[in-house]
Amino acid sequence: MLTIENLYKSYGEKVLFQDISCRVAERERIGLIGVNGTGKSTFLKVIAGIDSAEKGTISHSKDYRIEYLAQDPTLEPDLTVIQQIYYGEATIMKVIRAYEEALFLLELDPTSTEAQQNVLKLQQKMDEEEAWEANTAAKTVLTKLGITDFNKKVSELSGGQRKRVAIAKALIQPADLLILDEPTNHLDNETVEWLEKYLQTYKGSLLLVTHDRYFLNRVTTKIFELDKGNLYIYDGNYELFLEKKAEREELEFAHEAKHKNTLKRELAWLRRGAKARSTKQKARIERVEEMKGKTFDTKNQNLEFQVGSTRLGKKVIELTNIEKSFANKTLIHDFSHLIIPGDRIGIIGSNGSGKSTLLNIMANRIAPDNGEIEIGETVKIGYYTQGNAEIDGDLRMIDYIKEVAEVIHTKDGQVITAEQMLERFLFSRHVQYTYIRKLSGGEKRRLYLLKVLMTEPNVLFLDEPTNDLDTQTLGVLEDYLDHFPGVVITVSHDRYFLDRVIDHLLVFQGQGTISHFFGNYSDYLEKKQDVKKQTKPEKTSEKPLKEKKRKLSYNEKKEYEQIEDIIMELEEKISELQAEIVEAGSDSEKVQKLYAEQQITETELEKKMERWEELSLLVEEIENQK
Repeated sequence: MLTIENLYKSYGEKVLFQDISCRVAERERIGLIGVNGTGKSTFLKVIAGIDSAEKGTISHSKDYRIEYLAQDPTLEPDLTVIQQIYYGEATIMKVIRAYEEALFLLELDPTSTEAQQNVLKLQQKMDEEEAWEANTAAKTVLTKLGITDFNKKVSELSGGQRKRVAIAKALIQPADLLILDEPTNHLDNETVEWLEKYLQTYKGSLLLVTHDRYFLNRVTTKIFELDKGNLYIYDGNYELFLEKKAEREELEFAHEAKHKNTLKRELAWLRRGAKARSTKQKARIERVEEMKGKTFDTKNQNLEFQVGSTRLGKKVIELTNIEKSFANKTLIHDFSHLIIPGDRIGIIGSNGSGKSTLLNIMANRIAPDNGEIEIGETVKIGYYTQGNAEIDGDLRMIDYIKEVAEVIHTKDGQVITAEQMLERFLFSRHVQYTYIRKLSGGEKRRLYLLKVLMTEPNVLFLDEPTNDLDTQTLGVLEDYLDHFPGVVITVSHDRYFLDRVIDHLLVFQGQGTISHFFGNYSDYLEKKQDVKKQTKPEKTSEKPLKEKKRKLSYNEKKEYEQIEDIIMELEEKISELQAEIVEAGSDSEKVQKLYAEQQITETELEKKMERWEELSLLVEEIENQK
């Protein structure tokens, strides 16, 4: 168990943690949420020992191990993928690291006696440390994350590949507590789904920050909410948290109403000039002053949402026979599509497939290699891009927004001020004159999003909006889009956001092919599963009795009776070959021949083990039918 007591930390005048206390028990699954800028990442860093608090204690046993994945992880550029993921001083990591390096050297020079002896020695150490399972699991994790060249240097990887290596590194290390700061950022939908399932069976405790609400809901069993320096703890997943938070806010409203009534009575009593001893009168005045200063977190709850947007005509965007390639890779091939008023389109596909390229072509920022694009005369595009937009840190928030517009106009002719829009996007009045340089990265992204919306666009392009925005800001954005009268086109891997916002998908399928799907992302997944089931070969209906009751064939029965003996013989043969390799010593030709035979025998053993598992499951199924 890890225990945190009375943690206090401030950043300038802002208090991030106001004497907060909590604990992380064994195998707990905790999601940390809060508006960007409240100190979520700082909280994780303090627990991981990367940052420190001004006051408070964090205690755990001496052998308690914490593994931390940062939002933007730093890797060693000169290390290979294998060296990077098997880092650390844990004995099992050292042994696997040494074994993989020895194996790589043997592959480079199979005739090297020294390399052969080293591999054999380290195979024995792998046995002693029971490291084979961990090694297989590590390679499985890397493969599932799309990393297949284990000996490639980190410096040669793309940004997305580096993030995947960092995730694998965090998952593979033995740890009592795994801390993940936005692990789903920049991962495609399929990888996020795999990670979600993997973490559900993780052996240690988890503490994570993520904007992906489906991920949060399915992985966590407890929620920590960091809000204005306080930590609120909710047992249950994200869905239960939302219910309990609504109850807490209702209670806050009730307390505020009761407080106002009490204050009103106290003031009336004082104004009447009731007779009392002066000391009591003074104490009462102090109490009233204290009550006047008390605040309740109920300000933005009932703020109605209004949206500014310029008029959009009938013609929006038309793409005809669009082609685009980069470095001999076809991203878009012969793509045509007509965008009409009211469209809500999501663009999905694997990383690097061309999703952002398509957005940039539609925005006239990139020219296609072939094909035509026509944009309607009334179209006014608002484009929220990936990456960090240049924001002048010496500007105050309010001035940055007023550079675009001091007011926006709603569809029904109402006027909304920049101050009101900032409030709606979770920047209260008293912080609106803060210099931008003092904001967190997430707060800057929220401010940039608001600036895009203040231009009153009628066609909105959103390129991965969920990567840097917290769950509450995403809720605000989704409310905005509900009322937005124009066209929305978004590239996103966030399944919840896609379900909430869009009703039509453009799916990048590779080699430039883009298909259409009418429905949201969950509908698309369901359809995909149905197609998979339909493509599986069905049993013919000519032999209904055999379908109902499965029996072992004569050959299968004979094979099952013999297979365990065969497996034992193969294992003995491998042991004999390993001994012969050691005896062969410097006879490199013989060693090479024996080593090749060992590899063939190991492959045969693996096949027999897989077949034994198939037959065992079949026997078990037949037994259950009786």
